[in-house]
Amino acid sequence: MLYSNPRGIGCNKCHGEKAEGAIISKYILKGKETTLSAPALSNVSKERFFQALTSQHKVMPTYFLTWQEIDSLYYYVSSEVKK
Repeated sequence: MLYSNPRGIGCNKCHGEKAEGAIISKYILKGKETTLSAPALSNVSKERFFQALTSQHKVMPTYFLTWQEIDSLYYYVSSEVKK
């Protein structure tokens, strides 16, 4: 449930159903096509995962997750999603 809807919009909407990463949008910037992508999460280190979910980003929303929720999400994307 946390991966699909942690606090409004689910991780799966940008990172894919199996945390494989996905293209969020393509747009034109200064005359060039630019792609906004969300990275795959299945091979991210636990430290990087925690950092990503506890710091502010330009694109990714802040979810205000508890440490237990982040730990559960990390376990899910690093093991369960791969099945």
